[in-house]
Order: sequence, then structure tokens, then C-alpha cells
Amino acid sequence: MRVFHLSTLDELGAYADDWDRLAAGVPFRSWAWQSTWWRHYQGPNARLAVLGVFDDADAMVGLAPWYVVVSATAARVLRLLGSGEVCSDHLGVLCQPGKEFLVTATLADYLTGDYRTGDGRAGEEDPLRWDLLELTGCDADDSATAHLIQHLSQRDATVQRRAGPNCWRIELPTTWDEYLAGLSRGHRKQIRRLQRNLFDTGRAVLRSVRRVDELPAAMDLLVDLHRRRREMFGQPGCFASPRFQGFHRDVARRLLRGGQLQLSYLELDGRPAAAEYQLVGDGVVYAYQSGIAPDVLDRQPGRLITLAALRRAIERGYRAYDFLRGDEPYKSHFRAAPRPGVEARIVPRRTTARLRHGLRLAGGNVERWIKSGLRTIAGASSAVPRAATKN
Repeated sequence: MRVFHLSTLDELGAYADDWDRLAAGVPFRSWAWQSTWWRHYQGPNARLAVLGVFDDADAMVGLAPWYVVVSATAARVLRLLGSGEVCSDHLGVLCQPGKEFLVTATLADYLTGDYRTGDGRAGEEDPLRWDLLELTGCDADDSATAHLIQHLSQRDATVQRRAGPNCWRIELPTTWDEYLAGLSRGHRKQIRRLQRNLFDTGRAVLRSVRRVDELPAAMDLLVDLHRRRREMFGQPGCFASPRFQGFHRDVARRLLRGGQLQLSYLELDGRPAAAEYQLVGDGVVYAYQSGIAPDVLDRQPGRLITLAALRRAIERGYRAYDFLRGDEPYKSHFRAAPRPGVEARIVPRRTTARLRHGLRLAGGNVERWIKSGLRTIAGASSAVPRAATKN
């Protein structure tokens, strides 16, 4: 296998179709999501550092969607595109199914200077100088993440890892009645009463954006409802960040055109009561962000829009409904199950990188980072959590 270091969006744009093929329908891994993220979040000290892995037939079989940022201490830190305040979930190295071990072994060779070309010659001098690799937003059961950590560890890299935040997912049945049958008797009774009194009477109606020209007003509603709800807790809400809001207004257009966005709002007695921003791909609905009207909390608008979205997902034949990160109690109430996450910090064997790592250890930063994990995971597939506010 051969590795190419791609460092501009123009270079990467030529591989957009390959990128999406390897992303396998996960919206957070898609070209639209990650290239838009870069346009909004690249900083003055950051540059793209995407590694494409090709087989001997010149087919792209793997892709490491990274960028490198130079810190105040001159350390070069590799991070995943989409990380940070956007709180992307299910990130990782993109691989053709069945080639995870070989792709990540090739990447590990490249990163540690052991890379050889197909004819056995040493590869060119590594243009991707790095002192720390941070893996965040990854699934603990993601085989590519596990293999990459294992390969780097075997090449004398120093690895610290901790548990990541859980993502909560419902494996959807084929019918709504089957889903209800899996709930507690009391919860099932409540849902049927809400269905009978509100949805069946037309008092509660779920509406969805279908055209790009409908997006601005729907996004305005989502932002307003989210802001008003967070203000009740003395918080500004995530949309108070200009970059966060700008990113989502931009990427929503691209995702809608690609069939990967469901932006919906619930009308209750003719007035907007809740909004839900969802991503979709490969038969899964991802509930990314929501907002509810504070003045109708007694009408349970959050529960109502979740019920309507769940029923729609089942009726449209989706296989899973993913509430994403965070251990909020309502997720298990709807019979979602946790899927552990993992995060890691990896330092190469190079002397200067280890010296900088030693300084971080002396300052206690790594120890505090590890202790802040939600739980400890053993084994090569282990790593860390992240925090996000979802409504």
C-alpha cells in the first residue's frame, strides 16, 4: 500500500467520492461535514494533514482525516477533522471493510518513519511532522481505531487512553407497535394517550424541511428555541458561538441536498413548540441537536417531538436511532442502549516529542486528563470521553 499526504481542499476534492464511499454513510465522517468544518474552524496555526492510503491498483482503501496544529509550545498536534466544539461523534480512520488492519498498519509505519514503498524502498522523508496524536469522538468498538492504537503502541509510541462518552442508540424494530411493546407498561400507556389526544386529533403536527429555501427560517427557529431553553439554566447555548452557528447553516444546505439532513419542528395547537436537527445515513437517524419552547414545558414538547421522530424513523424503515453522546436519563427511558466511546493521546518515539510529553507529565496535564475519564477501558481498543450539550 502507498500513502499520500494531502494538504489542501483542492487536492482532497478530487477524492470526495472515495471519501464518502469509505465514510459508509456516517454523516460525521462525510466529505460534506468534514470539509465544511475545515472551512469554518481552520486556524492560523493549523493545516490539513489528510493521509490517503492506496492499494497497488491505485484504489483508495483508507483515509486518515486529520489536521495538524502548532501549539504555543511548538508541539505539532494531529487531530481529527470535526473535533472540538462541534462535538462530532463516530469519528475515526476511514477504511474499506476488511482492510482495517492493513490500512492502519501502513499508517502507523508512515507516522513512525517505518514506511516502505511497494518495492521495499524507504519512503520519502516524512512531511507530516507530529508530536502528539489526539483521537476523540471515536467508538470503542471501532476496529480501525483499535488497530491504529495497537500498531502505534507496537512501534514504541507512548499511548494514554481513557473512556469516551457514551453514544446511546435504539436498534429499531420493523413496526411502531413492536417498539411500544418493548417499553414499560406505564410508559407505553403514556405514549398511547399522547398519540390519541394530540397527534390523532391534529393538535400536534411534525413538519419537516424539504427544500433548501426553507432552511433559513427553520434554522432560525431551532437556534431561537435552543437559546431560550439554555437561558433558563443560565447558559448561552452552543449556537452563541458564531463559528458553530455559521458551520451548521452552511453544512445543513449541503447535507439536505445530499439527503443526509432531517430538520423538523413540532407545532402544538398551531404554534412551534420544539425543533429537532437530525442527520441520516446508512439506515441510521442521528439526533444531533434540539430546542424546545420554555413556555410550554408542561406540554412535554421534547417528549412529543422525540416520539414523532422515532415513529417516523420506524415507518420509513430506518434500522437505528442514535441519540449520540451524553448520559441523559431520557435516552434509556426510550430504551436506548449505551455504546462506549474511546479517546487517546499518542506520542511518537522521537526524542523531542517525548521530551515535550515529559514536560506535560511534569505539569500533571496528562494525569488530570486520564482521571477525567468516565471509566477505564482495558485492551487495545480502549480510550477517552468528551462532553456536549444536546438540548
